[in-house]
Amino acid sequence: MRPTPERIRETLFNWLALSIEGSRCLDLFAGTGALGLEALSRGAAEVVFVENSARAAALLKESADRLGANGARIHKADAIGYLRGDHKPFDIVFLDPPFTADLLGDLCRLLDEGSWLAEGARIYLEQARERPWPRLPDGWTIINDKTAGQVRYALVTVKD
Repeated sequence: MRPTPERIRETLFNWLALSIEGSRCLDLFAGTGALGLEALSRGAAEVVFVENSARAAALLKESADRLGANGARIHKADAIGYLRGDHKPFDIVFLDPPFTADLLGDLCRLLDEGSWLAEGARIYLEQARERPWPRLPDGWTIINDKTAGQVRYALVTVKD
């Protein structure tokens, strides 16, 4: 697991400041749940956490329970498999898959084609610094793009 560093989380949530209150969020590859738990602490109504590791999902549930994170919904599932299921649209999606997996392009396509995103949704992307961004679906625009250490991260907006 590679939790998103604190200074990157701070920048991300500054970018999301006007969008987070009352939002419905999806934290794919949740790991420790740092992004989704931060979203809940900043006023998100609900965060769906998707984590493939049974141990990580159990630890995440313990953390959410300890923090009283009532809006946390934790699913032990493969991210791509999860994106093939039933859903309601999300306002914010956190995508920070393992850097070696090269999944961002496929995940963005699945989110777009599967109507996973509410109008005006925001998607956070995180990957290795040296990688170029994947081709994004039509109507997706990078509105913020930064690097920190070995990480490249961006915030994308979706327009219909």
